[in-house]
Amino acid sequence: MDQRVPTNIITGFLGVGKTTAILNLLKEKPADQKWAVLVNEFGEIGIDGAMMADQGALIKEVPGGCMCCTAGVPMSVGINALLRQQPDRLIIEPTGLGHPKQVMATLTSEQYRGYVDLKATIALVDPRNFSDSKYTSNQNFNDQLDSADVVIGNKVDLCQVHDIDAFNDWLTNQTPPKVFHKLVKNGQLPFELLDIERRKGDEATRIETHHHHHAEMEPQFQLAPGEPFARKENKGQGYVSCGWLFGAEYQFDFDKVFSLLSALNAERIKAVLNTDKAVTPLMLQMAWCRLMSLP
Repeated sequence: MDQRVPTNIITGFLGVGKTTAILNLLKEKPADQKWAVLVNEFGEIGIDGAMMADQGALIKEVPGGCMCCTAGVPMSVGINALLRQQPDRLIIEPTGLGHPKQVMATLTSEQYRGYVDLKATIALVDPRNFSDSKYTSNQNFNDQLDSADVVIGNKVDLCQVHDIDAFNDWLTNQTPPKVFHKLVKNGQLPFELLDIERRKGDEATRIETHHHHHAEMEPQFQLAPGEPFARKENKGQGYVSCGWLFGAEYQFDFDKVFSLLSALNAERIKAVLNTDKAVTPLMLQMAWCRLMSLP
């Protein structure tokens, strides 16, 4: 490679809007540039990568847990595949349960020092989370924010005044202070954030081994011959994911599916569905809906 690839880690806990933010950035990328995105999903059946591919990005997915597990092998395999295609920029989206400092350690290691120019790590957070001990007591939630150079408070349109105050109070107590912060809605990240330089010396000095499950090195997108559907589960850190993959010949009643999903009490629900109300060309004109945490 002639030059190192500018690279950003965009991290944040489950449901903060990382994928939406990356989709917005892809829409703004210069037309003459080729971007690559490494996506890590907690579930075994990938969805985010399919939506990003529709924006013309080079996509590689690491399913079923944290990409930094097993000494970084799953992540390294994905990064290597993308770098071979010589992208102009690389964006890495760890799972909401990921360990960003271990990802940083890999990207700043001797293996990638000549190929990756790691820029600022950007963390998204829902300001409402600072008032919920379920988040503030979670080590990964705190690690993601601690390791970030830039912190973006997303979903500000859903916040109350006390949520914004909690976000600002947290920022005030940060040592060293964050390089940049901003409140936004709908994942509208300022494009110039990608070129902010990272603080030196924040990455971990070694890659620790974590014990999460990795069933496969690739997400499942195809069914075996004669198999009408597939169901995959994954567990870790007190969370459980369950995903289904149906053949494209199946068509669902949109209203019934929406009612079913809306009635669930889940941290996050995402789907790409072939329905009777398909409205986009994405994946064989499958409509997709995204519902966040419900009360």
